[in-house]
Amino acid sequence: MGTQPPRKVAFYTLGCKLNFSETATIARQFEEGGFERARRGEQADICVINTCSVTEHADKKCRNVVRKAIRENPGALVAVTGCYAQLRPGDLAAIEGVDIVVGNNEKGSLYEQVVAMLQSGQRTLEVHTCAVEEIRNFFAAFSTGDRTRAFLKVQDGCNYRCSYCTIPDARGVSRNIPVADLVEEARQIAARGVREVVLTGVNIGDFGRTTGETFLQLIQALDTVEGIERYRISSIEPNLLTDEVIDFCARSSKFVPHFHVPLQSGSDRILAQMRRRYNTARFAQRIERVREAMPDVFFGIDVIVGFPGETEQDFEDAYRFLAETVRPAYLHIFPYSVRPGTPAAEFPDQVPPDVAARRVARLGELSARLHAEFCARYAGTVRSVLFESTVRGGRMAGFTDNYIRVVVPYRREWVNRVVPVELGQLASAAPEASGYAGGDEFMIGRVVE
Repeated sequence: MGTQPPRKVAFYTLGCKLNFSETATIARQFEEGGFERARRGEQADICVINTCSVTEHADKKCRNVVRKAIRENPGALVAVTGCYAQLRPGDLAAIEGVDIVVGNNEKGSLYEQVVAMLQSGQRTLEVHTCAVEEIRNFFAAFSTGDRTRAFLKVQDGCNYRCSYCTIPDARGVSRNIPVADLVEEARQIAARGVREVVLTGVNIGDFGRTTGETFLQLIQALDTVEGIERYRISSIEPNLLTDEVIDFCARSSKFVPHFHVPLQSGSDRILAQMRRRYNTARFAQRIERVREAMPDVFFGIDVIVGFPGETEQDFEDAYRFLAETVRPAYLHIFPYSVRPGTPAAEFPDQVPPDVAARRVARLGELSARLHAEFCARYAGTVRSVLFESTVRGGRMAGFTDNYIRVVVPYRREWVNRVVPVELGQLASAAPEASGYAGGDEFMIGRVVE
């Protein structure tokens, strides 16, 4: 009598890189337990869906993905976790075919919950969530599977209460594990041959609430891990981007000149309504301080448009602030989305969707121009590029230290190596002309041998 083949598990991740690191860790738990990861298009016995709830659109996308997973994997055990599962477990429990709904506090035990259900043979709906005040667990996580880059979760939760945001209700208070534990996880990542680590969390600059340590102490310790050649800070609040953090990153050979900083509005009046912890003058000062220390820095900036009460003048002020003062390399633009239960949901003067869409389009055009200008500065220069393994049209791609995407003819020996590359022209309108069908903008490169 032959042994049963291993059960297949399909994983779906929506939202941020923090979710991505957590899904990867859950996947490792299943693989270590003898399960097998389903390949793309292969029918799964178990579906694990890690959800997002940052906007109304994210909620809708989560429901659609859950229904699609149920439809494409008939009879599969379906487990749903993440922020939407924490905030609106009833919405997911009401979908026929969902077996387990797991909140963020219980996410680390999702694997055990699925195994227990399989062993019992009972497919009765289970909901494992708790009140936000009870969210205290820290689910340690890092991504694997990509030899080039890993996402390391260093912090969770948020003590800020911005007027538009539900993340503190979904993730709980700011918390972390000790620096020593994260250094050990970074060593595990390095042992897998990964060259670059991206630090992720909800509010990573607030690191240390649990242990009395600081974000500066964290990055100083991670800088000593052998085998990791690059660190990126995924997102950090401007008020937590301290001189000490800036100066350390500038001196470090591993922390690259790349920062993602949420602005949200370039209008001081709107920033106050949002309950952000800075004004435009403070934001501009932080940006300038980084540029003084790291002249080649790539800035990605988050912006919300159409916030309640945002007038044309507010928007024009924000546009000028971004175009003339901040001048980022990239804008990540969100139309404001009403989140039930937040103060902003009750604010008067909600901006019509068509007005918000027009403002998004204008900022999108600005972002494209600023990105092209940033890349053009480096044409003809040599930057270090970490190449990835994907081959498209005989070409490979990677990122410079300051986050410019570069494409060169494929050579196997360059995969997962940091290589000096001379940057050429920017390509985007017709990527097929360069032989690379990546889709996003990139620069044509020539490896300097």
